Amino acid sequence: MALPLSTWPWENLGVFKYVLYGPLLAKVIYSREWEDVTRSSWCLHILIICALRGLVHQLWYSYSNMLFLTRDRLICRQGVGFKQIDREWDWDNFLILQAFIASMACYSFPSLANLPLWNSKGYIIALLLHIAVSEPLYYWIHKLLHSDYLFTHYHSLHHASEVPQSFTAGHATLLEHLILSVLIGIPIVGTSMLGFGSTILIYSYVLMFDFLRCLGHSNVEVIPNGIYEAFPLLRYLLYTPTYHSLHHKEMNTNFCLFMPLYDALGNTLNTKSWPLHKEKSSGKNGRIPEFVFLAHVVDMTAALHAPFVLRSFSSTAFRTRFFLIIMWPGSFLVMLVMWVLSKTFLISHYYLRDRLHQTWAVPRFGFQYFLPFATDGINKLIEEAILRADRIGVKVISLAALNKNEALNGGGTLFVKKHPNLKVRVCHGNTLTAAVILHELPHDVKEVFLTGATSKLGRAIALYLCQRKVRVLMLTLSKERFQSIQKEAPKECHSFLVQVTKYQAAQNCKTWIVGKWITHREQSWAPPGTHFHQFVVPSILPFRRDCTYGELAAMKLPDDVQGLGSCEHGPRSSPRMPRWWSDTFP
Repeated sequence: MALPLSTWPWENLGVFKYVLYGPLLAKVIYSREWEDVTRSSWCLHILIICALRGLVHQLWYSYSNMLFLTRDRLICRQGVGFKQIDREWDWDNFLILQAFIASMACYSFPSLANLPLWNSKGYIIALLLHIAVSEPLYYWIHKLLHSDYLFTHYHSLHHASEVPQSFTAGHATLLEHLILSVLIGIPIVGTSMLGFGSTILIYSYVLMFDFLRCLGHSNVEVIPNGIYEAFPLLRYLLYTPTYHSLHHKEMNTNFCLFMPLYDALGNTLNTKSWPLHKEKSSGKNGRIPEFVFLAHVVDMTAALHAPFVLRSFSSTAFRTRFFLIIMWPGSFLVMLVMWVLSKTFLISHYYLRDRLHQTWAVPRFGFQYFLPFATDGINKLIEEAILRADRIGVKVISLAALNKNEALNGGGTLFVKKHPNLKVRVCHGNTLTAAVILHELPHDVKEVFLTGATSKLGRAIALYLCQRKVRVLMLTLSKERFQSIQKEAPKECHSFLVQVTKYQAAQNCKTWIVGKWITHREQSWAPPGTHFHQFVVPSILPFRRDCTYGELAAMKLPDDVQGLGSCEHGPRSSPRMPRWWSDTFP
């Protein structure tokens, strides 16, 4: 049985917990229609403040995970895994709690709901109350929370997160956030009771409080060491992300809220704080990856699935949702900026094992790969990425689906031939993808229809199936390319490779392997009961209700992969690809 104040009252409501904001919203709407608007202004302010506080946490998360900006100043280099993401899923519970507390305070003390817009003297009073009351009180309570009993039953939840993130700042028990609510309220209520309160003061103090909390949990050192060297006293007045990260590693030190002064007075200041801050803020902490995956964005909605956009969204399998429509214009503007700049950006970073595996991305969206005039520009970007990887000492660079398109650059051979002295290995995953497709085929299949047949992936599938005595209808208009593939097969298997030039040729074949995007009209030639296997990007649309559609080829990651917090099109744990291919497929 959970101890009192260790869990949240709305813990079982899931996403419906946001209905708890309903009374505030209803009060705003009701007052605007039937009462004086000023009577409900405090309800509106509470809702706005809650939205802005959530935005502060989100912006800090996005910034700290834009590794093309922050990778050289990271403090903890371990990735954020699914376990931490799930544990912190309801990080914003404290916003609901403090909205309730603020509502009760405004209802009980009407003077708080009718403050002037601005009072400059209030900032001085609030700052003095924060320094003299909130800071030492937090320091004392925080040390108390680290006693055996309270830490085990309350504070350990916050420290369970291995990698500090802005959302970790909000992840704590009900008791801890009740304490934080009091600490936030002391300067606000105290200033208001003395007659110096104002609406802008409340906004600025609460948002700055959250800003500094997120700063400490950001896992990125953003404060230059030169500032502290020029003003040594400042290091006792404002903590750094490095300073707070030491508290999560050595929990008997660095207990302060924002001011290390109280750790110095309480003799709990970690001696590593300043040297480590100097090291992490130098911008020289980057590591050369052993493996780079050169990805690309499929479309503008899929771009919003990047790990640094919305963590909860990117940690689950991608599917179209309503909020993507709202965010689409912003994604479109980003696409235009990337198109204009035409640079190769490191836009995401998957943390695999020891974080020596990285994902870079070419700033091109899926449809741009099919524009004839864009071919040279895309190949130039890919070439720059390969040369950059070669310069910095990357061992292997792998090209994503469209980046190794046969029609684009011959599956990457264009770059290898142009730069024969490359030290970095340029590869792609066609063999593994082909293995996944082949594993999905029924063992008793006798005939398949293959589009994209002369691509490297199609070639591998066709050659393997013909050796299994499976008749392969290869859709291609190029007789020369078909014959070159046919010559690679054993002579006794030549008859199993058949060139076709129209989709009508497959009207009696119920096994389609799609490597080229097909429309509704082209799908209509498939007989009822057809199953569409596919290795095409983007995946084909399921127009036919009398047919079935396979997912894009995927494999289960090894069990020793750690710190991976983003999920693509399939579920997090979907063992579609056992290890049989290593023995049976070349």
